[in-house]
Amino acid sequence: MISATVGSPFRLIVTGGGTGGHTYPALTTLRTLQARLRGEGRVVDALWVGSADGLEARVAASEGIPFAEVATGKIRRSKNPLKLVSPANMRDMGNVPRGVAQARRIVADFAPDVVLATGGYVAIPVGLAAKMTGRPLVVHEQTVRLGLANRVLARAAARVAVSAESTVSLLPESAQQTAVVTGNPVRAEVFTGQPDKAVHALSLTGFNRAMPTVYVTGGAQGSMQINNTVSGVLPWLLARANVIHQCGPGNLAALQSQAAALPPELAARYHLTGYVSSELPDVLALADIVVSRSGAGTIAELTALGKAAVLIPLASSAGNEQAHNARHLQAAGAAVALTDEVSPTALQAAIEPLLADPARRTAVADRARAQGTPDAAERLAEVVLSAAARR
Repeated sequence: MISATVGSPFRLIVTGGGTGGHTYPALTTLRTLQARLRGEGRVVDALWVGSADGLEARVAASEGIPFAEVATGKIRRSKNPLKLVSPANMRDMGNVPRGVAQARRIVADFAPDVVLATGGYVAIPVGLAAKMTGRPLVVHEQTVRLGLANRVLARAAARVAVSAESTVSLLPESAQQTAVVTGNPVRAEVFTGQPDKAVHALSLTGFNRAMPTVYVTGGAQGSMQINNTVSGVLPWLLARANVIHQCGPGNLAALQSQAAALPPELAARYHLTGYVSSELPDVLALADIVVSRSGAGTIAELTALGKAAVLIPLASSAGNEQAHNARHLQAAGAAVALTDEVSPTALQAAIEPLLADPARRTAVADRARAQGTPDAAERLAEVVLSAAARR
């Protein structure tokens, strides 16, 4: 059992990355652990282990978190078994034992009290190294379905944390005994939004606050599919709502020409932007309806905040996880999902009842909130600490 002596550092290895869906829950949990232990007179001595060219390396550098690199192999899945033995897969599979050897040295030298793995291919060598060196491993799954990396690591984990109760039955039987539902950690700043600050920051002087506000987003880079679908109903939508449309920097110029053709009374209620940065919490606070993808991080934020949403899953997401996320919420009455036809007609049919009936909009938002876990970071931090204490 580790010592909880006041002032003794808590040594933590964090691994996971490749995408924001794996990286930011890890970062949020680390920050939550730091805040909690600071109140007990302790510090967190953290090391992030990941891929040098992954998002996690950039996030760790920007946050001042020490970083160590390991080799990683990405398995390119295909329904055609012959494609699984592609040259790229063969090359990357060779990186796996090399990455495990590197990770074993790192874990042995750092001697963490616990290793937290949040998914992505880079988590596999580090998670296996934790098992080899006798260090407790906590695995966190963000999606409704179980990711490939976490499927591998679940059997090696001291504890498995999942974001939804329905995920527990997908775990190996041995891992189900140690599973705990924590939810998916959401950045603390998401909860600090103020609608009026969004109005002022984005100069939304033409918005009619008596009308609902729709926030459209395809993520940081935008989504051509969402942009084109929204463009097909834009005049109709603006007659019924204010719209903040985050379209992606590369799509801005093309959409600006369309916006220029709008009648002035509609154009005044349309804010088109390539990217929403620090204003995002305020934009989310202002929004009555969100039109977006259905990645795990997005779902976590929308449910924690209790937002009515129309979800348009990314068809190419790994394991079709975004469609599963969207269907999961729709089945609970907590969102509307466009999982079959994605067209302006389908979007109009999905969003019109939410715009026309405030009570219905509120009911969907309330059911979304019931699916959310605002304290997920605190719950996962507690799992990490309890796993370390059992050593």
